[in-house]
Amino acid sequence: MIPRYTSLLSVTAVLAAVASSASADEPKRPAASAPAAVSPTGPANAEAAEIIKALSAAWPDRPEWLDMYTAILDDEEMGPQYGWFRSAVTQSRYGWDATRKRYDKDGDAKIARNEFPGRDADFARLDLDRDGAVTKDDFDKAAAPVGASPGLMLFSRADRDGNGKVTREEIDRFFKAADTDGHGFLTRSDLEAALPMPSPSRAMSPGDRPNKAMLIRGLFKQEVGSLQPGPKLDETAPDFTLRTNDGKSEVTLSKLVGPKPVVLIFGNFTCGPFRSHAGNFEKLYRRYGDRANFVMVYVREAHPTDGWRMESNDRLGVSTAQPTTYDERVGVAQRCGKLLGLGFPMLVDSIDDAVGARYSGMPGRFYLIDRQGKVAFKNGRGPYGFKHDELEQALVLLLQDEESRASAGGSQAASR
Repeated sequence: MIPRYTSLLSVTAVLAAVASSASADEPKRPAASAPAAVSPTGPANAEAAEIIKALSAAWPDRPEWLDMYTAILDDEEMGPQYGWFRSAVTQSRYGWDATRKRYDKDGDAKIARNEFPGRDADFARLDLDRDGAVTKDDFDKAAAPVGASPGLMLFSRADRDGNGKVTREEIDRFFKAADTDGHGFLTRSDLEAALPMPSPSRAMSPGDRPNKAMLIRGLFKQEVGSLQPGPKLDETAPDFTLRTNDGKSEVTLSKLVGPKPVVLIFGNFTCGPFRSHAGNFEKLYRRYGDRANFVMVYVREAHPTDGWRMESNDRLGVSTAQPTTYDERVGVAQRCGKLLGLGFPMLVDSIDDAVGARYSGMPGRFYLIDRQGKVAFKNGRGPYGFKHDELEQALVLLLQDEESRASAGGSQAASR
């Protein structure tokens, strides 16, 4: 095994130099902790765990993409513990331990309504299991890996246009399709037939499953994800100026920061998991748009027809080749904006992917930026890191922090 490790390290070291020279403005790489071991469900995954262990010892501050490259070469089973997904996880000021320390006044390991100084609606959004208290279970639920559930299965079947929202009309269409006898009601058998539990071996349909060469090309084209890690928690968010997808205005991040915190969302048309959260983003905007600024940055396509093509995208009519000019990217972004209808500005990244790369925004990423311009929340790499409940929890707690500081500042000014 040792000769193989040596060969792999030599190859990836060369690739690291190539990637580094292609990304001259890449932020300094943070030291990475050793990733969790891969579950040894087969020889390939057991061997991958050994290789990751060797890499961790030989190159502790290795770039995130190297874990992904190693996973591709060793045919790891794709999932939340695949490649960089195991190490590039959510970073937040507002985990359970920090939240309990601040608000659990009586030390009973839960936060009652009278211990939380914020609004009733905010408390309700933190209390995910609706038991009347905020506990570790609520935070664990928000951070849990996304898996097959009745709700997800129904959503996937009913959202026929792929815009991340299920309308009454789509529910009616699903009902009619499931009511094969036309009796006007659904039985348990009808629903079990309409929503069969997916087999673990068929987590991805054959038409969507990539081969190794496709994944490696996508990795180094930054379609699978950015080669850069993006800003870390509590670092200053890099400034940028980009035009909106309608071309009517420019938005500069530093001008948004200050009066309100910023919810900064990265995504693209051909990333199905990103599109599936569009309804969640719109509802966040409707709930908190008067208290935070929301903006999306449109980035490089994840599944272009000339890359890792997805038959599921073809069926929905969201297929496109990778844009090669800014105007082409604007055109696709306009199609995406029309489909998703988020309600807040969509900006278009430059064709050299300057902002997307700097923020590690491909294929999608969610950031919260506080009023001082610092990163308060950064989700894990997508798609496995797309967890909107984590984003909302952090947003609610960030807003409470900001409002508490503003109230304290007002009280001090009034006492002078």
